[in-house]
Amino acid sequence: MWEPCGSNCAYALLYIVCLSMCGEYTQALRIPPEYRNHDANENNGTSIEGRIVGGVAVAEGVAPYQVLIKTIWNSHVCGGAILSERWILTAGHCVEDFPLESLRIVVGTNKWSQPGATFRPELAFHHCRQDMPMYQNDIAVVRLNGSITFNNVTQPIELHTQPLNAGDLVTMTGWGSPLLNQPNTELLQTQNFTVVSRAECLERWENHEGVGYGHICTFSTEGEGACNGDSGGPIVYKGKLVGLVNWGAPCARGKPDMHASVIYYRDFIERSLEQCTRQRA
Repeated sequence: MWEPCGSNCAYALLYIVCLSMCGEYTQALRIPPEYRNHDANENNGTSIEGRIVGGVAVAEGVAPYQVLIKTIWNSHVCGGAILSERWILTAGHCVEDFPLESLRIVVGTNKWSQPGATFRPELAFHHCRQDMPMYQNDIAVVRLNGSITFNNVTQPIELHTQPLNAGDLVTMTGWGSPLLNQPNTELLQTQNFTVVSRAECLERWENHEGVGYGHICTFSTEGEGACNGDSGGPIVYKGKLVGLVNWGAPCARGKPDMHASVIYYRDFIERSLEQCTRQRA
């Protein structure tokens, strides 16, 4: 497992020029170059409705750990998961493509247009080997500028500690798009997926370098999967967090989706929290 990156939390503050400062464009699920030119309206004959592709709306309070990340211009960016009163987890690229000061973290809502409590991210601690190789080590611990108040619709989620097996059933939630580069959905969506072995995942992706040991690979069927805006969102197994949406083929095109494994990156998460909390105390 990778060690926490850097000896000083100040180095974790990352301000990168915004790629797209306004508009309704949704932050993409990370997409390999060979898939970026697919027609967003073409779905290979599969019936795709307006949701996490193939998913259904989540009842209020069912996913109280869910985080919404958006810009101050009200554009959807990503999802995430609540770790504690001041900390969330998300994919590293979700807090890299925009300056931190332009992002807002929303908790306590299933409805995108009716945000709950809103916070500013004051620090994002990235993995020092993010995208080395490409699409790997894509995880970040984010500190909020205030404390989350927990209630029946807002709760932290515990990290899972045991490796998953091929065939295990996991749950994804998010506000992602129904089709590539389309607006995000209004209601939080959910869908169940099956864990795929690394060997099978590599075979389906033709040994793509982005399929790392730190990924959980999931699949259901063509027409079901992650899409724009689902990045960073939680993957849950038996009520505990096991992964964060990273990358895939747009969208639900019959290939497995890849998610950063919080089990694999457990040391990075725990040491990041310990180091940053100690230095900022």
